[in-house]
Amino acid sequence: MKYSVSSYRRGELENSSLLRSRRRFVQGLLGSGLAGTGLGSCVTRTLNVEQTGVGSNLRRELAGREFNLVIEEKAVNYTGSPRTATAINGSIPAPTLRWKEGDEVTVNVTNRLSEPTSIHWHGMILPYQMDGVPGISFPGIAPGQTFRYRFKVQQSGTYWYHSHSAFQEMTGMYGAIIIEPADGESIAVDRDHLVMLSEWTDENPKYVFQKLKTMGHLYNFNQSTLPQLMRDIQEYGLQAAINRRDMFNVMRMKPTDLGDLSAATLTYLMNGLTPEDNETRLYEKGQSVRLRFINAAGNTFFDVRIPELPMTVVRVDGLDIEPVTIDEFRVGPGEAFDVIVRPVDDAYTIFAETMERTGYARGTLAVRPGLSAPIPEPRQIQWLSMADMMGNMAAMDGSATGMMHGEGDHGTMQMAGSDPVRARHATTEFGPSTDMRVDYPRTNLDDPGVGLRETSRRVLTLADLRSLDREAEAQAPEREIELHLTGNMERYSWSIDGLEYSKSTPVHFRHGERLRVHLHNDTMMTHPMHLHGMWSDLEDASGNFLVRRHTIPVQPAQRISFSVTADALGRWAWHCHLLLHMDAGMFREVVVA
Repeated sequence: MKYSVSSYRRGELENSSLLRSRRRFVQGLLGSGLAGTGLGSCVTRTLNVEQTGVGSNLRRELAGREFNLVIEEKAVNYTGSPRTATAINGSIPAPTLRWKEGDEVTVNVTNRLSEPTSIHWHGMILPYQMDGVPGISFPGIAPGQTFRYRFKVQQSGTYWYHSHSAFQEMTGMYGAIIIEPADGESIAVDRDHLVMLSEWTDENPKYVFQKLKTMGHLYNFNQSTLPQLMRDIQEYGLQAAINRRDMFNVMRMKPTDLGDLSAATLTYLMNGLTPEDNETRLYEKGQSVRLRFINAAGNTFFDVRIPELPMTVVRVDGLDIEPVTIDEFRVGPGEAFDVIVRPVDDAYTIFAETMERTGYARGTLAVRPGLSAPIPEPRQIQWLSMADMMGNMAAMDGSATGMMHGEGDHGTMQMAGSDPVRARHATTEFGPSTDMRVDYPRTNLDDPGVGLRETSRRVLTLADLRSLDREAEAQAPEREIELHLTGNMERYSWSIDGLEYSKSTPVHFRHGERLRVHLHNDTMMTHPMHLHGMWSDLEDASGNFLVRRHTIPVQPAQRISFSVTADALGRWAWHCHLLLHMDAGMFREVVVA
């Protein structure tokens, strides 16, 4: 089955209400944290982006070549319960930094916390000593210390920055970077707005992690129901429906395990505001509007749409692509998408629904402050499919098809510790960090993913993306490496090749070599894999170059291939950008020498 929007046209995209009286808000969003920081050569701009009946929403931008950032605790209240967050210059999100391609920038970061901190410049090409990963590229920033980042800006587009220490990113430490091209902006629009998606939990993230280590399904309230069983019996037959449930029970997985966290603990934010706050961006009818989407959430995939308003994707991860017009796209943690819209009505809802369908972030595009548009009804969660569990079913020997018809064989997916259902082709020795193995992964890139496959809307897929820069097509890889993304949900252990980071050894790249990487997902969750310091040139199943990325989502039972030019000497991080997965062990050091 094809899910691609490749058959659709590619090209350029030719009632007022007060907020709830019990408004959730950030206390002192732009408090005195900026005072006395010594802004050096940067220029501070305060942008008034919304006026409502209950106050105003201000955001900060810093522009120039030298910046002073102060990291400290901040009192916040997103849910009605006061909590303490981690802010940069008193702001959540942190101030947007505006740079220019070709400039050398200096960023002085002062730590006023009681614990070490760091800032990683996500997607930036720079010397490894400036990459900001404690224990790999530098020691971190101790309490009371100031660290000076200095590097030349070698790219343009939409990027972001965040802490790479402990769980500080989950507590508010993230901000956007917008880099002007050296030769001027090639994409002309009338309005340019940032849309930064994130999340907040009132719980201490450390305790959230500890709870998951005890019970990996703790925050999953989407359980199997009798109506779902009846639908499965209608679609597959009684025995196949029962077998389907048996498979999940054997694997100690739930068919609705699309994310580790949910609205049971998370509040979803757009530019630091809750859905009740109605974060608003303005335009005039007939104008073209660029929306720079960044997913700064630690643990959440969002499905983004603007009902009744098509979006033309023009940049991905900061780089220009051939424009493609769609109605919806999925954005994982660490990814960035620039889209252009041309609104014709008074107001539209920017709707970012979570992949597991328990909540959403939302804002409004409007011709004046105070307007809103209808909010879509939540969609039903979809179960993980047979392909999500077993991979490329067409490549199997018929056992998977038999299982679907009630014969009870589990094909070629191997499950550790479950001898009665181990596949005939099982050859792998499983460690404690691995509870399943997919022998025949699927390689299709035209799948939008679970929850988006049945929609009639045009949904973006990896197969739709084409870089405007086609230089990589002429470069042939000299060697190949393969890494398996592995996990054990019952233990809440995440790893690569069955080894958590603490038990692993570095991956070695030879300086200057071109190599092809295969990421093989043996789990039933999607992992946004981020390689620091180098571009990843995504390829199709035939080895043809498609698009250059810095963060690539790998779906369940899927094998993704990309090529890398190891042109960055030093020590780099390579990890899943789901923060809890990274902390649990899905992380590697890459040494380029």
